[in-house]
Amino acid sequence: MLIETLGAARDMGRLNEIAGVLIRHGFGDSVRRLGLADRLERAGHAIRWDHAADLARIEPPVQVRLAMEELGPTFVKLGQILAGRADLFGPDWIAEFEKLHSHVPALAFDVLRPQLREDLGGEPEVVFARFDVEPLAAASIAQVHRAQLQDGTEVIVKIRRPGITDVIEADLRLLGRLAALAEAEIPALKPYRPQLLVRELAKSLRRELDLAAECRHAERIATNMAPLPHIVIPRVHWAHTSERVNVQDFVGGIAGNQLDRLTPEAGYDRRLLAERGAHAVLKMIVQDGFFHADPHPGNVFYLSDNRIAFIDFGMVGRLSERRREELLQLLLGLVERHPQTVADVLLDWTGDDHGVNLSQLETEIEAFVDQYHGTPLAELSLGQMLGDVTAILRDHRLGLPSDLALLIKAFISLEGMGRGLDPDFHMATQATPMLRQVVREGYRPKVIATRAWKTLRRTLAIAEQLPHDVSRLLRNARRGRVHVGIELAHLKRVGDQIDRAANRLAMALVIAALIIGSSIVMNVQGGPSLFGLPAFGFLGFIGAVVGGMWLVRSIWRSSRGRNLDDED
Repeated sequence: MLIETLGAARDMGRLNEIAGVLIRHGFGDSVRRLGLADRLERAGHAIRWDHAADLARIEPPVQVRLAMEELGPTFVKLGQILAGRADLFGPDWIAEFEKLHSHVPALAFDVLRPQLREDLGGEPEVVFARFDVEPLAAASIAQVHRAQLQDGTEVIVKIRRPGITDVIEADLRLLGRLAALAEAEIPALKPYRPQLLVRELAKSLRRELDLAAECRHAERIATNMAPLPHIVIPRVHWAHTSERVNVQDFVGGIAGNQLDRLTPEAGYDRRLLAERGAHAVLKMIVQDGFFHADPHPGNVFYLSDNRIAFIDFGMVGRLSERRREELLQLLLGLVERHPQTVADVLLDWTGDDHGVNLSQLETEIEAFVDQYHGTPLAELSLGQMLGDVTAILRDHRLGLPSDLALLIKAFISLEGMGRGLDPDFHMATQATPMLRQVVREGYRPKVIATRAWKTLRRTLAIAEQLPHDVSRLLRNARRGRVHVGIELAHLKRVGDQIDRAANRLAMALVIAALIIGSSIVMNVQGGPSLFGLPAFGFLGFIGAVVGGMWLVRSIWRSSRGRNLDDED
């Protein structure tokens, strides 16, 4: 508890800044309802409520995006994660979240030099044959400089911004507390799972802060892509790579957002590029279970001989073997129009403990898939179908696990990039042969034997452990040590309300005592006087008036908060 208190005091300045930004962007009511205003005012921080109404006419998704951009890298990353949660947010929200970017003004190299010197073990101009102090690109977590190794290899040097870790950790602590408050105090936010989203954000950001982890991701994907010679992953130079800096081969070529330069005269076949890119990402997802989770045009380069280079592996997705099997069933169910298969997989993913009408949900999913019956494969939009399925889940307030949300975002991004290269590109046409191949491989005798052996080992392990578990359960029952856990979600809130009521009652008794005592003192002759009245009696009445005003204000604010909750 002491550590939490010290952490809260340490983060109070940042909390004041966050509250100020939220108020400026029209979220003053949420600041009040979460109790942030009271905490800051008690801590001596003044909150400005002016200009709060200036942005009230802007649509809520735009307000949220503008606030996130102003709050910095942690909140920008949160918005980028939310951009992939079509199962939680509607198209208007997703469109705004996708506009978030983390490009910021570059730091002067003199600010980076001391940290870089420490990480490299010497001045960059000495370690490298050439080092460009002007940055190639800058983002909120790191910025990139070009350099040349002593052997003449052209590389990029990615440098983490000094002090960014402390800022992000402070934001994560505050977001964790705010998410818990939001779920408890604003029931309308519970379907969006604030605490789960913050945990997902924390894992993603901490991985991105470790620049060496990004290189490990790149090497793993490079190994998986070895059978595809037309896919290029930058080589890592480990001699100069650490947690705060990484060095990789420089990738030239044409950026993914410069498609007008991909002309036949320059030697590019756009249809072939779309097919190769789709095949590479499908292999990452379906076969390898380890994929680039953010394949937007800025992270893709097109090279000579119709090769494709992927960069920036800070955000990756992982799929277990079981999850890949379920994904195969879902995708094949969509492209082959088997509604029952799609419904079964989605219900397994979302769970059946949300109090929804499962039969109605299943009927809607079956009706959705069945509408594509008879549609030629080349006319199916797999990305659109996945988006529509998640919209059905969102209508029923069901959320997908985070790994699957990343996967669906990657599929939709991939189809968009393919269509940009080739208007006749169809993800379903590209995916179906690979999906069927993977399914066939799963029924090879060797694969079946391996799967059966694993199942047998697990079954034997459970059977071996079963007598011990039963014995321990019976022993604890005899000793009266069997515990039943009951979770009362709003018990703490009720306790807080009782505590506030007791405090008000105590203050009312003190005020009453002051009034009675002061009345008696007023009738006592002699003693000091003030304004012609006995001083102690006069001061007692003043104290009673001040206490009464505080009591009235406290009751009024509490009643106002309850009224706001009732409106929701």
